[in-house]
Amino acid sequence: MSTILIKNANIVNEGTITQGDVRIEGDRIAEVGGSISVKSADTKVIDADGQYLIPGMIDDQVHFREPGLTHKATIETESRAAVAGGITTFIEMPNTVPQATTIELLEQKFSRAAETSWANYSFMFGGTNDNLEEILKVDKTKVAGLKLFLGSSTGNMLVDDVKVLEKIFSRTDLLISVHCEDEATIRKNLAEYKEKYGDDIPMEMHPKIRSEEACYISSSNAIKLAKKTGARLHVFHLSTKKETALFDKKKPLKDKKITAEVCIHHLWFSDEDYKTKGSRIKWNPAVKTAADREGLLKALNDDRIDVIATDHAPHTIEEKAGVYTEAPSGGPLVQHALAALFEMHHNGLLDIETIVQKTAHNPAILFEIKDRGFIREGYKADLVLVDINSPWTVNKENILYKCGWSPFEGRTFRSKVTHTFVNGCLAYENHKFPNRSRGERITFNR
Repeated sequence: MSTILIKNANIVNEGTITQGDVRIEGDRIAEVGGSISVKSADTKVIDADGQYLIPGMIDDQVHFREPGLTHKATIETESRAAVAGGITTFIEMPNTVPQATTIELLEQKFSRAAETSWANYSFMFGGTNDNLEEILKVDKTKVAGLKLFLGSSTGNMLVDDVKVLEKIFSRTDLLISVHCEDEATIRKNLAEYKEKYGDDIPMEMHPKIRSEEACYISSSNAIKLAKKTGARLHVFHLSTKKETALFDKKKPLKDKKITAEVCIHHLWFSDEDYKTKGSRIKWNPAVKTAADREGLLKALNDDRIDVIATDHAPHTIEEKAGVYTEAPSGGPLVQHALAALFEMHHNGLLDIETIVQKTAHNPAILFEIKDRGFIREGYKADLVLVDINSPWTVNKENILYKCGWSPFEGRTFRSKVTHTFVNGCLAYENHKFPNRSRGERITFNR
């Protein structure tokens, strides 16, 4: 059993920052203390030299494109990029080709991740208008949850039958995660802009088409249904200030029945950036106004929003180069998420304890993930060292996504991930991958 001793770290855990050491034995954290001595000659010692040691980020929403869309990304390429960015666990979405809307197809994705993933993993099961019986077969102790698209999606994954929705919310005991945008509102808006511009709609019209109204109608209806049925609801990627009023600060988190997530791009960009970034920041829901961004940040800091994620959804740059109606929504983010959050810390917008709470502790609590998300003795050694005073610039040469581009290209971040441990394996160290980590299927205390 290998032993690693991390010395002289600023350990960020459960709302505090303390100076100390962490000893890893095999795949678990064996000891956390003020000064831990070396007990054997074969112990690998890493001097953190005051860097911040945090639990690895648990990204509760990614699209790694496998199977069926592997020209954009694969589980292997994107999990490797995630590890370089300090993400040690991910939950992937069902809208692949074919879509993970049967138990058999879902388990095929688990099998593929077991073969190739660098990071720990789980997958969402996909709901449709006609697969309720299959949903009821899903074992909540083995699967992260159920994903419902209440706005435009691929294939037949738009769930827009009100009666079906109520049956799903009433009958499943799975955690239900939802993409909330009102389809009728979007179609109406799109028709108006197509009449004016044709297919080449200016990209800055995206938040007008996929509007605040579209988001609020859908998210408020989902919350009403959850309250009516008692379902456990998690609302993905809030994008408007208005929506944040739908959520409360009730504590502890484990007692919340309705929770919310915000993504990096909605905390970073605003509609002013469409002029320079164009389709590279075209996401669904859309990046909206600076006021929306400020409202989301406020709700994140006062605990109305519980989780930060990426919604990592890569497309090739050639696909992104199309006109508005052809350019797909989504972009790559896993490699740069923590760097962006620590940049926000430098700018006085987030403290480090909050970053850790929203990226590691809260996802672990919310999804009831076993033995991950905290720096605790006996927990899996999913750990990340961050040097907050080590500037680096994102460029083509250091981007690891298969798609080869990033909305952060040209950006200099003041902080960088220097080391990432996945189940005790030092998988990433200063721009290199010294060991091949093997991600594990995460388990749940449900």
